[in-house]
Amino acid sequence: MDFKTSNAEGPVDFINVFDLEKMAQKVIPKGAFGYIASGAGDTYTLHENIRSFNHKLIVPHTLMNVENPSTKTVFDGDELSSPLILAPVAAHKLANEKGEVASAKGVSEFGTIYTISSYSTVDLPEVTQALNGSPEWFQFYFSKDNGINRHIIDRVKEQGIKAIVLTADATVGGNREVDARNNFVFPVNMPIVQEYLPVGVGKSMDYVYKSAKQKLSPKDVEFIAEYSGLPVYVKGPQAKEDVDRAIDAGAAGIWVSNHGGRQLDGGPAAFDSLQEVSKAVNHRVPIVFDSGIRRGQHIFKALASGADLVALGRPAIYGLALGGSEGTRQVFEKLNEELRLVMQLAGTQTIEDVKNYQLRDNHYESSVGYDLNDLKLF
Repeated sequence: MDFKTSNAEGPVDFINVFDLEKMAQKVIPKGAFGYIASGAGDTYTLHENIRSFNHKLIVPHTLMNVENPSTKTVFDGDELSSPLILAPVAAHKLANEKGEVASAKGVSEFGTIYTISSYSTVDLPEVTQALNGSPEWFQFYFSKDNGINRHIIDRVKEQGIKAIVLTADATVGGNREVDARNNFVFPVNMPIVQEYLPVGVGKSMDYVYKSAKQKLSPKDVEFIAEYSGLPVYVKGPQAKEDVDRAIDAGAAGIWVSNHGGRQLDGGPAAFDSLQEVSKAVNHRVPIVFDSGIRRGQHIFKALASGADLVALGRPAIYGLALGGSEGTRQVFEKLNEELRLVMQLAGTQTIEDVKNYQLRDNHYESSVGYDLNDLKLF
């Protein structure tokens, strides 16, 4: 299949990531852009992920003796320039010909954690090399075949990857009608899992249905932790009982996410789920959060609501499409600069101050400055 996407590399001129999304739509092929940008069903949950941040308010504090706030943080021994990390996103070559090599370089230059997807379009060694020593995590779509699982974990350990993220909220693909309308089939290889695709599957996401394990259980968390010897983050819990189940099975961390609204439409916004999950975790393990991050104040609110790290997905891929490694880095820098601005105005000097900050409930009708429906992306 002949597939042409962006080969951009260089600075990108943009005001915010909402603008960036519109710009990226012009350079990413229609089917690929629909796969990246769309959500499940009526896209209710996708849009609520962003709107829900208005359920909490940041009260500006004065006379707080704050100047030039620092976003630097230490996580599991790694010194990071920011608690903002890269979420696992499949198939970066849909957005830029250089794929994960370029995004890894950009994230490394920013100075934070890179989470590589099982459905990466670049193999593990090339991505690790591009990261140049920056911390790397691996997002795992667990196979029905433990022989395959052991082989992938062995490869992960060979690369010095520091943690495994078990995606537990995508045992089947969501009802993504945009992909159906576009007759979208993956036009790029996924070398980490390609050799395990069943005959006849080719390059489609049918791997999720035909090879990945649907009947995930606490025993799978135990298996990964025992066999790998690495911390296992369970990605997807949004309720107390799921948190307890994961931690009891040996999860080293909880990753709050609804897959960017791509899975169960009509579910709660991820930020709303974070409030419940944070109470359930009660500082037993770290919390990573993603879904809906578009502003520095979103990062601030997530940290103030219990997240230790905040992961960025789609906006980083739009930056990749428009500017390669430099575009990826710019997106992280832009949102981090917005975070620093919010920290200054909120009277918080450090990330620890942000984590201890008390948000105020918003008792008024929430709204967004940008009309998300006006994007007309699909």
